[in-house]
Amino acid sequence: MGEETPIPTAEIRKTLSAQPLAGLGLFALFAFCLLFGIRYGDRVIWKLGIEPRIWDPLPVLMYHSVIPDGESANDAMTVTEGKLRQDFDYILETGNIPVLSRDLLDPVSLPKKRVLITFDDGYENNYTLLYPILQEYGFKALICPIVGKIDSSDPGFCTWDQLREMAASGLVEIGSHTYDLHHEDPQPPNNPKKWADGIQRRPKETDGEFQTRVLDDLQKSYDRLTEELGVSPVCFAYPYGKAEKDAQALIDALFPVSLMTWEDTADLAKGTRRLPRCTVTMDSPLFWYVK
Repeated sequence: MGEETPIPTAEIRKTLSAQPLAGLGLFALFAFCLLFGIRYGDRVIWKLGIEPRIWDPLPVLMYHSVIPDGESANDAMTVTEGKLRQDFDYILETGNIPVLSRDLLDPVSLPKKRVLITFDDGYENNYTLLYPILQEYGFKALICPIVGKIDSSDPGFCTWDQLREMAASGLVEIGSHTYDLHHEDPQPPNNPKKWADGIQRRPKETDGEFQTRVLDDLQKSYDRLTEELGVSPVCFAYPYGKAEKDAQALIDALFPVSLMTWEDTADLAKGTRRLPRCTVTMDSPLFWYVK
């Protein structure tokens, strides 16, 4: 049997001296986290005495239109006032607190049990029916209008004065649902597939055409909301919940929060962009989504 090679004395001393240094390094890191907190991007998400709220689930509820009790909700996008009050009562009973999309940018300030209530398209009933109920409950909600509908004073949609009044109340935040891209392309002749939905790029669409049709539209929605409301919008709701990689950079640059339509509970630890939402209909009990 061969003799074992002795470990040089210098190496033993080096190893022993490194161990307390490593321990000191871990202690220093722990002390730094206690004093200055753990950061998520440019925000502190945990600090001594503060719960790590970013890891708590966030249900994002998607509504569209509200009608008076007694009328028939003929589509999945419409709920009655009674159904809305029923949902709001459940939110109260479960101790969840409605927040706005801009609140998501500071996770430390969020309540542990929270919910984001959203309304797409900007229908006039969001002002005439939803807004009084929000005032009654003291609840907050995000409304993402199709901005071109507001500019053209389309019947059935909110006016700028109505949006300004709701935004000034502090109960309502206004986001973007594009300027004029919330529609499906007509089917080309002899082609069973649609060209594109919402902000999706059309087949064979050039960079210049895509810039004019989609990117300029997104910028215009942002600019018009900023001009009319005096504050830049924080949130973008994707039409039909369909993203487009060629529009991603601009959307992310303009809107720190964005919303999809696939159903799940949002995980803020993964960021605030392309958050899932739960579609609320007359037939969907809220306990499916809010705990």
